[in-house]
Amino acid sequence: MILTVENIFLVGSLLLLASIVASNASYKFGVPTLLLFLTIGMLAGSDGIVGIDFDNPKAAQFIGIVSLNFILFSGGLDTNWKEVKPIFRQGAVLATAGVFLTAVSLGTFVYLITDFTIFESMLLGSIVSSTDAAAVFSILRSKSLALKSKLRPTLELESGSNDPMAYVLTIAFLSLVVNQDQNVWSIVILFFQQMIIGALLGFGFGWLSKKIINNINLDFEGLYPVLVIALMFITFGATDFVGGNGFLAIYICALYLGNQNLMHKKTILKMYDGLAWLMQIVLFLTLGLLVYPSHVFPLMGIGLLISLFLIIVARPVGVFLSLVFFKMKLRRRLYISWIGLRGAVPIVFATYPLLAGIEKASMIFNIVFFISVTSVLIQGTTLPIVAKWLSVALPAKAKPVTDIDKLMSNMPKTAMKEIRIMPDCKAVDKKIVELDFPENAIIAMVKRDDKFITPNGSTLIKANDIWVVLSDSQQGIDRVNVCLEEKPANTKKKK
Repeated sequence: MILTVENIFLVGSLLLLASIVASNASYKFGVPTLLLFLTIGMLAGSDGIVGIDFDNPKAAQFIGIVSLNFILFSGGLDTNWKEVKPIFRQGAVLATAGVFLTAVSLGTFVYLITDFTIFESMLLGSIVSSTDAAAVFSILRSKSLALKSKLRPTLELESGSNDPMAYVLTIAFLSLVVNQDQNVWSIVILFFQQMIIGALLGFGFGWLSKKIINNINLDFEGLYPVLVIALMFITFGATDFVGGNGFLAIYICALYLGNQNLMHKKTILKMYDGLAWLMQIVLFLTLGLLVYPSHVFPLMGIGLLISLFLIIVARPVGVFLSLVFFKMKLRRRLYISWIGLRGAVPIVFATYPLLAGIEKASMIFNIVFFISVTSVLIQGTTLPIVAKWLSVALPAKAKPVTDIDKLMSNMPKTAMKEIRIMPDCKAVDKKIVELDFPENAIIAMVKRDDKFITPNGSTLIKANDIWVVLSDSQQGIDRVNVCLEEKPANTKKKK
């Protein structure tokens, strides 16, 4: 079947529907959604039952980059800085030095067992050096598996921030493969340029985006998520245009925004959660369509050998060496090593050699695809078992509530207080969104003169307003008093 303008919507929607239905089975049986989506894509592809002819690496790469923008941005929005801050150094080292060490050790192994040149070997190692956060946490959620201490935030930070490092390494070694006379020091300069500019512009665009979101007056609430999408692509495109790492920039921008008070933040988070899932499905289906199983099967032997080395040797080497200066129990280091799932990102990066037209591009792509599939099969299906075996898992009832869970849930409010905004209060003439308002408290109603107002983030605070504040605890009311510079008063309990 050849995709046309007339049938692409029907075929695409049917594949999307099949993927959503199949995702239920993944939660029930613990099969990673990545594997199901890829399988559906392959069944629909040229070697599959449907026989869709899709052999367009450039289109697949474009879809991959767009999808990764949404996935990384959503991951940044969902990351709680208060949880990540204590383990920031560990996560940052894993996402940089850990990725580099994994790429180098695997590349060395590939060079020793194949006829690849050293640069081609390092290119392959770089492509599969990052982990896949979506695949990891879909498995953890499907088994209601919670992890002890700071392990989950560490994995969350590493998985969400290590793709930029793998991207830089991929581009660097691809340049050396194409131009073998190129000075290696130029690659070092490229690395620092990409990471430094990406980080700086990520913070810069995050700060600017907050100002725009909170100060622009849009008539419709639904336009705010659209505004954030525009700001996300501006961040990526502008950073890439000036020579920085766009993936790093959008992750840092989202991390900054996710921990700020924003207009209609709940609406933005809900939309990005759904879009991230949509983009994951679209990305995996597209990559499944791009793969020819008949080209992968002849490489199963060498692919399995490389995959096992990555799982058993290269990933642990990267983890243990990068964490050597940090205090951490052995079993936690082992679990971080085991949870290094490879997913869709390496397959997207594997399209770069295809478009560059290097000699072994097709072989590299098929090996990378096989590594991703075997990683999901071997590691993905055993994550809960290994967590319990290493004693790093908590009982399901002890599963911690994440920041986004708190924001999305309708928690019962047990404390209530009426607060009058005094003329000398620092909040006067400010928008509610500009206050450091506690997340476990809400302003149920505002009485202004003889009128009652249902407030939102853009509501301007006036002197002598009377607020009806609800919270789930006295501490929440006290925090409201602090942000208004009021003294704590007695609280009325709802019965």
